[in-house]
Amino acid sequence: MLELLLCSLLTILPDYLYRRYGQGKRLGKEITLYSAWFELRWGITACVMLTIGLITVIFYNHPSTSNATLYYRTIPIISETNGRVAEIYLGMSDKVTQGAPIFRLDNTAQQAAVEADQRRIAEVEAAMVVARTDIAATEGKIQEAQSAHQQALDELEVKQELFRRNPATVTVREIERLENLVEGRKGAITSAMAAKEAAEARIAILLPAEKASAEAALAQAQVNLEKTIIRAGVTGRVEQFALKVGDIVNPFMRPAGVLIPEGAGRNSIQAGFGQIEAQVMKVGMVAEVTCISKPWTIIPMVVTVVQDFIAAGQFRGGEQLIDPQQVTRPGTIVVFLEPLFEGGLDGVTPGSSCIANAYSSNHDLIASGKVGTLHGLVLHGVDAVGLVHAMLLRLQALLLPIQTLVFTGH
Repeated sequence: MLELLLCSLLTILPDYLYRRYGQGKRLGKEITLYSAWFELRWGITACVMLTIGLITVIFYNHPSTSNATLYYRTIPIISETNGRVAEIYLGMSDKVTQGAPIFRLDNTAQQAAVEADQRRIAEVEAAMVVARTDIAATEGKIQEAQSAHQQALDELEVKQELFRRNPATVTVREIERLENLVEGRKGAITSAMAAKEAAEARIAILLPAEKASAEAALAQAQVNLEKTIIRAGVTGRVEQFALKVGDIVNPFMRPAGVLIPEGAGRNSIQAGFGQIEAQVMKVGMVAEVTCISKPWTIIPMVVTVVQDFIAAGQFRGGEQLIDPQQVTRPGTIVVFLEPLFEGGLDGVTPGSSCIANAYSSNHDLIASGKVGTLHGLVLHGVDAVGLVHAMLLRLQALLLPIQTLVFTGH
């Protein structure tokens, strides 16, 4: 409508003034409702053509969209194991800090496993104490075997000396018996020393390895016990947290709820512009938005990211061929808009629907001197008609609450 009114001032109005003062034709006399087309045909035709051209220039160089939303990421609250909820630490809607517990699963089995592993460690430590006493006992047996061996050796030497002096005093059988006794006592020493080495190896190698295994099992059991307490990975809020004690939580099929990170949806707006504007949308373009959750407010924005892919054309590899006819709706160019000034999105609820305008600027190109005078005037005109789109956005911002509350009943 604004484009039509603007163009009529340049076409229909001059045509009427010529007919009125140049030809003397008056409204209601020569110019009536039935003769207006014949009398003002040049102005009306020029107005229609100029309006269409102006609308095309405005909407191409200064694109607009109503597909703008403050998207925000939610994090599912999922336990790492299946279980029944035993305790809940938060309400239906509550703030939570990073690392704070959200709810706890029944941990009877995990506590029993921890206690069993603790008992196993205590058992190994007791076995170490017993092994030390075994070492002391084997040392006593070694000394006893050495004493018995020395006694048998001394007796053998005495018998051998007597036999050397007078063979009749000692029999050969007696000497052989003593020699066998010495060898037996020597074997007892070797056996006692082997028992000591086995006890030392047990206390130095086997029992520490068993204790390390028991400690590793205890650490694993404690990890499993800790997994029963589900904690917040980031600071944020839980919303619609309707979990109840006794509910079954399954990490694959039944999450417990959602966690909204702090600051989510407060930094940027994602807007989808038409594909025809792909060559116009550039990083650094100035934009404006108005959102339903903050009526009668125009928020200055700037384009920070222009996504170079259209979501409608994506596909996953599979066993079926892709038919382009299946894409029934053309996709949009996704653009990320951030506030031009700090705190620009304050008061705008994350998830709000917005209307966005982006404005082309050819000032740098004109100032560079790379374009001619006529081309520069055309570019100046293109930049100037952005004012019409800015006025349209402000009219939309003015009428949006009325349209939402009165005409739609929402």
